[in-house]
Amino acid sequence: MDQIGRMRLFVRVVETGSFSRAAKAEGVVQPTASKEMSALEKHIGGILVRRNSRGLTITEQGQEFYDFSVGMLADLDAAENRIRSGQTSPRGRLRVTCPAVFSSRLIVPNLPDFFQRYPDLSIDLQVSERYLNLVGDGIDVAIRIGNLADSSLLSRQIGSVTAVVVASPGYLERYGKPRGLEDLQHHACLPFMFQGNSKTWKFEVDGSPVEIVPSAALRTNDADAVHTAVRAGLGLGQGPRWIFCDDIDAGTLVPLLTAYAPQPFPIQAVHSGTRRMNGAIKAFVDFVAELTRGELNLRMA
Repeated sequence: MDQIGRMRLFVRVVETGSFSRAAKAEGVVQPTASKEMSALEKHIGGILVRRNSRGLTITEQGQEFYDFSVGMLADLDAAENRIRSGQTSPRGRLRVTCPAVFSSRLIVPNLPDFFQRYPDLSIDLQVSERYLNLVGDGIDVAIRIGNLADSSLLSRQIGSVTAVVVASPGYLERYGKPRGLEDLQHHACLPFMFQGNSKTWKFEVDGSPVEIVPSAALRTNDADAVHTAVRAGLGLGQGPRWIFCDDIDAGTLVPLLTAYAPQPFPIQAVHSGTRRMNGAIKAFVDFVAELTRGELNLRMA
């Protein structure tokens, strides 16, 4: 039995909870199934399942390898079916995660075009400001803004965003306009919460990065809520320029401290290092890259 066959057997073992039932499903005898599972664990270098008097228990390593195997085998079967039937268009269900404002402002409004291009693809979209575990949560691709700390992930930069500080004209009439970074201590600076902490506001002074911890009566993990709060005059906000650009153009928000704007942040499409970028993932990433090159870059000018 080759490695693909052993992976199929392992998936059967987990799903049936029994070596004997898995062996029957794969058309082998139980001793062979046990032998092949031992060979797989030796090749992997870890214990995937444990046997006890009550049956089988999957280990943490086994759960991770199971999630990967299910996805990889599904991709392999789909590719074989496409080749046999002469199909070239990607098909299947993609599991995607991205920040809320990116979903509502960019991805969801353009999905009709995506589904028209790829009628055999469907998407499970998990909107979250948290960084989900791609393997553990079964995510195919994540859209993330900023630099990555996890080197085990594979990424492709698909765009960039420029941060801007804004306030409403009414707020500035009441409290004045900050002229330098030192003035921010006298203003309500609305924090955006990320994974339980306030994200620092980033600036650049004489080529060197400067970070300031924002503080205000309101804190939120919703970028749209920050936008609404700034428009309501609750304080200053910092965020990607494309979130605020319509209000800036209309004069309902005023850009501030532009001389201290930081370098643009990358927008990245991320997938697990244990999972290759298949045709479906590539189709979605290419599509989002088109959107960021088009709509976002135009709106950031």
